[in-house]
Formats: sequence, structure tokens, C-alpha cells
Amino acid sequence: MKSTLLFVAFFALLCSCGKQGGTSQTRENDQNTLKLDSLFDLLYENDKFMGSVSIQHHGANVYSKAIGFDDIELQKASGAKTKYRVGSISKMFTATLVFKAIEESKLSIDQTIEVYFPTIENSELITVGNLLNHRSGIHSFTKDSLFLAYRTQFKSPQEMVEIIAAYESDFIPNSKAAYSNSNYLLLSVMLEKIYNSSFKDLIEEKICFPLGLKDTYYGGKINLNDNESSSYTYSTQWVKETETDMSIPLGAGAMVSTPDDLNRFMEALFGGRLVSKQSLAMMTTIQGTYGMGILSFDYGDRSAFGHGGNLDGFNAITIYFPKEELAISVAANALNYNMNSLVQDVVKCYFNEHFTWPDFGVTEISSDDLDKYIGVYTSEGLPGKFKVTKRGNMLHIQLEEGPNDPLLYKGSHRFINDEIGVEFIFNPELNQLVLVQNGVKDKYVFTKG
Repeated sequence: MKSTLLFVAFFALLCSCGKQGGTSQTRENDQNTLKLDSLFDLLYENDKFMGSVSIQHHGANVYSKAIGFDDIELQKASGAKTKYRVGSISKMFTATLVFKAIEESKLSIDQTIEVYFPTIENSELITVGNLLNHRSGIHSFTKDSLFLAYRTQFKSPQEMVEIIAAYESDFIPNSKAAYSNSNYLLLSVMLEKIYNSSFKDLIEEKICFPLGLKDTYYGGKINLNDNESSSYTYSTQWVKETETDMSIPLGAGAMVSTPDDLNRFMEALFGGRLVSKQSLAMMTTIQGTYGMGILSFDYGDRSAFGHGGNLDGFNAITIYFPKEELAISVAANALNYNMNSLVQDVVKCYFNEHFTWPDFGVTEISSDDLDKYIGVYTSEGLPGKFKVTKRGNMLHIQLEEGPNDPLLYKGSHRFINDEIGVEFIFNPELNQLVLVQNGVKDKYVFTKG
């Protein structure tokens, strides 16, 4: 690791010296490009990232890079045209279609949804706006334990509506907010009914074709021959993930795109080429945590809007800085690192701000020494339980029925998972586990039962 950083500093120095004949801005841009290249090379070499990144300023591409493989088994290298499932970034596309329908007087932000979904609990109280900003109280189908059992199977829109209608409401509509994929699935079904057209065709007709987004569309089964990519998760090595059938997420997460296309979409959205200024103002009004299809992000003293997404082993994020007219998008088909931390580093690199290079040093520990950490940990007053297991000489942790994530040992009973951005500190004598999350001051204590 130290030698890697030494080479990074060395080449940065060479770049600085080698560009003395150019302008200061040119030298700075070249150094920032070198830092970004070095950052993604470092992540790739340490099995933290495979994917693509694109940065556009005033509509012009100023940085792009693809690294890794579309498919590891076939050794098919990734490139600028590699396409990725972008998960919940799809919600921005769905929200855009909804506001187009509102502008066409086909919908109202305040109308309730019982005409479209009479079997949904509280449908007579839930408005289109409540669906958009996650204040409906409708339970998310992805939080259902049965979701993992059927996610690879085809489901018709009506079948998905029936699944959602079977849930009890989580809270009284508009009393609070809770992120729910069900909201955006219902919005996409509503759009299909309003226009008497498939969601796939609506995306193409109203967004992708007008903007010339040739690499963005409603996804289907992964087609490697069409520059689509397989996805992977990490457990001592990259393991190919099972494909979710794209009939399941619909407008909540079924889009496929590239970082370049995502940036073009963001620039069009914030440039007034998709919806009106009034509609954009509503989309970007944050109530509590959520806007209407959009989230807000703060990077130092800079503010951005956008959305993240993950599906299977895919992870993606797209953000736009209105003041700077800057768009940044990252899409990964293999990620063993925290995406928010990665984007923060990209932003700092671009603006030539100081940041700390990631340190992937790992302390060795024997399989026998891991036994004292194994068990089920719970906490009074906190939901959920952690199940700690081991595979070989690596500890794994699982929250409820979620994924079984590997942990890296950092010494002194400390384990980390870079992808989820969490540190786990064990106290074997007290049978305790302390959870520390990036960016959160509070620490959470769990006890082994």
C-alpha cells in the first residue's frame, strides 16, 4: 500500500513538472485526471471496484474511465459503452414521466390513487405526491422476506400490484416518510394505464429518443453481446450474482444505462429540456429526507441533487451540481467499497481538494481465532439482529435476512466492510459488538445471546 501511494505521488510530481510549459489550469486538470486514474486503479487492484465513471461540465465530457470486466469468466473487458443496471436511479426517470403527465393534465399531484389501485390500503388518502416523496405508508415489496424467493421470476404488473396490496400500511399517509420501492412500481403501472402504453415504450418515447440516449432503456435479461455487464459480489473473490427479473422492479429499478448517458439525462433535466422549471422545483423540494424522485447531497460547501441505486451486484449513483453545472455518474458491476465514500473522493479529486487515499491493508487472523466472535447479536430498543459466521479465515455478518457480507480484520477486534461503510468492534469478554457507521457519531451496542 505504501509503495502504491509512493508511486501515485511520484507520477503526480512528474505530471506537474512535465507540464510547466502549459497553463496553470491545464496542469491542474492533468493532475486531477492522474489522481482520478490512480484512485480507480487502486480500487480495482484491491478488488474494490469494477465499472465506469463519467464527469461532464457545461455539457462537455471532462473525464471518463472504465476498468474491469463486463464478464470475468469470459474476460470481456469493460469500455465506454458498457451498460449497467442502475437500480433506483430509475426513480428519477419515473418521476420525470409523472411530471410530464402532470404538465399534460393527465395527472394531478394532489389526486388520490383509489381509481387506479382500489385494493391498496388507504388508497383514498394516498396522493400521487405521496408516492413520489415516499410519504404513502405503503410497505416496500423489497423488504418482504418472500422477495428473494421470487425476484428471479417474471411477474406481470398486475401480479406485483396484488403483492403490494396484500401488505398492511406502515403508517398513516403523509404522517411521515419511509423509502418504499412499492411507490415507484405503482407510479409506473399508473403511467401505463394513463397512456395505454408500456413503461418501456414511455421511457423510450418521452425521454431516451428525444435526448438521443441510445444506451439507456428499460432492461431485460442481461445480454453480454449488447455491451451489457454481469454483476458480482465479493467473498474472498468476485462471485457472479443472480439476475433479478426486470419485470419485478419496473419503474422502481429496471433501467439500464451508462455514466455518460446518466450525465446527459441530468443535464437535460436541470436544463429545462424534460420538465418545466415549476416541475423541477417540486422534484427538488426536499421534505425531510426525500424530494420527488430526487435526493439531495452535500459535499463540503457544495450542494448536489441526484439518486443512487443498487440491484443484485450493481451499484450506481448520478449527481448534478446546479451552481457548477457539473454532472458526475459512477456505475459499478462489482463493488466492495462504500459508494458514497468513493463519490466524495471523486468530487475532491475533481475540485483539486485534499483527500486521504484509501488504505486497504489487512491484518492476518487465523480461522480458530475467529470462533470467539461467532454468534447472534441483538440490542434492546434497536431493531434487527446480526448473525456473525465464518467462512475459512474470514468473518461474515448478516442483518436479518439480508446479504451475508464479508468483514476484513484490522486488528484489536476491529473488522470493517468498505462497501457498506461500517466498522464492527467486538468485545469477546463482554460478548458485545459495537457498530460504527461512516458519517454517524452515535455508536450502537449489540450483545451476543
